[in-house]
Amino acid sequence: MTELADQRCQLPNWRDRMMSADAAAALIDDGMVVGMSGFTRAGEAKEVPLALARRAERDPLKITLMTGASLGNDIDGILSDAHVLARRMPFQVDRSLRAAINAGEVMFTDQHLSETVELLRNKQLGKLDVAVIEAAAITADGGIVPTASVGNSASFAILADKVIVELNLATPEAMIGLHDIYIPGMRPNRQPIPVTAPDSRIGTPHIPLDPDKIAAIVLTHGHDSPSTVNPPNDATRRIAGHLIEFFENEVREERLTPSLLPLQAGIGSMANAVMHGLMEGPFEGLTMYSEVLQDSTFDLLDSGKMTFASGSSITLSSSCGQRVWNHLERYKDRIVLRPQELSNHPGIVRRLGVIAINTALEIDIYGNVNSTHVNGTHMMNGIGGSGDFARNGQLSIFITTATAKDGDLSSVVPFASHVDHTEHDVDIVVTEHGLADLRGLAPRERARCIIGNCADPYYRPALAAYFEEACSRGGHTPHCLERALAWHATARRDGSMRAVVEAVSAPATELTPDI
Repeated sequence: MTELADQRCQLPNWRDRMMSADAAAALIDDGMVVGMSGFTRAGEAKEVPLALARRAERDPLKITLMTGASLGNDIDGILSDAHVLARRMPFQVDRSLRAAINAGEVMFTDQHLSETVELLRNKQLGKLDVAVIEAAAITADGGIVPTASVGNSASFAILADKVIVELNLATPEAMIGLHDIYIPGMRPNRQPIPVTAPDSRIGTPHIPLDPDKIAAIVLTHGHDSPSTVNPPNDATRRIAGHLIEFFENEVREERLTPSLLPLQAGIGSMANAVMHGLMEGPFEGLTMYSEVLQDSTFDLLDSGKMTFASGSSITLSSSCGQRVWNHLERYKDRIVLRPQELSNHPGIVRRLGVIAINTALEIDIYGNVNSTHVNGTHMMNGIGGSGDFARNGQLSIFITTATAKDGDLSSVVPFASHVDHTEHDVDIVVTEHGLADLRGLAPRERARCIIGNCADPYYRPALAAYFEEACSRGGHTPHCLERALAWHATARRDGSMRAVVEAVSAPATELTPDI
């Protein structure tokens, strides 16, 4: 292990800074603002956070924790259970932390993933005291080579007063050279970011850093948490089928070419399954400009359907991980990992014309999307990067199954209980029942299209009845305000929305998709 460490760490006299995780954690004081590497359970520091939790058991402390996105290896939950977290941003997926957030014990700042380091860089979030960054290697001049994610690591390291580096010797050597690190300049004199295609390389393969800022080097030998990827089921296959049919028509209408445009897909089994479905389509020469490279990305690369993929992290299932990590050199000329402020940059997304495919918790009849809150109040994970892409992509697509909880909840509702993406940022809605193309439609037209194409047939009459009553009262975007959230109130009371269907005394004329 020591010999390998000497190969991976070229920094002169690096052993003078080598210390245990416990000693490194002692550099973090109560009240500090700490930035840690990690993006969608990939590339997080694995030992120092655990040492911090152990320390808190005997010496309580609270910190503000910033990351790229979610941390793996249950670290968010461990830190939450140890009561280390006073504030957390910008994204998480941990059950224990989620409970603490919803109980008001941890203040959670939900942010667009492109914005966190912009706010930090411009001193809107205060000063960053310590950065804890996982590295595959350290260059002779102090440059940090990230591991399976870049996230916000580059700016955290540059902006922090001091940096703790976890040198993870379990990472493949092929990781070196995979990254493209570019830091935008300061406003108001910032120059255009010269990413003009998914395969553009504009920066350095490591995070440039003053070596004097490296306060500790901790040797580790850990692995990222594998993702849990459910295989495609009937619903996700049908969603994929609707999308493929839509893309085929876009090609026929010459709005897209057979290689489409660079694709973005949100994290999770549903988006992964839908992307996997593109292997069955007639498209060739696909590219990706996204946040997370998941199993479907590498399946598309292996199939020859996709030629290049740009992201900010790699998050894989155990089976796909064995295939990729053991043969990473096969993919090095076809993938790149960037800081998330580049992978999610609004200007680049708009320049490239990205096709954004993200998942919704619920969608209302006018196309407003709730991505984050259950029943309007309880945080699930966070908005992530979906808004970065939805507002700026050429096509903003949201997918969801039409119902949840074995049909007890409708994912299409009269009024979204929380709005993350307004109707103005939503072009296409897809469920297993169909696709609603909302481009150019007025609110009343959007409602007919969504109810007729996307709602579950069981809930469709109740939605139609609500819409017809709302229209009778007038308005550009008709609503019955006293009933707009009745579906959610019923779900909170009964655990089901079925009572709203039963309450429709006479079956309404079902809306047919006339758009």
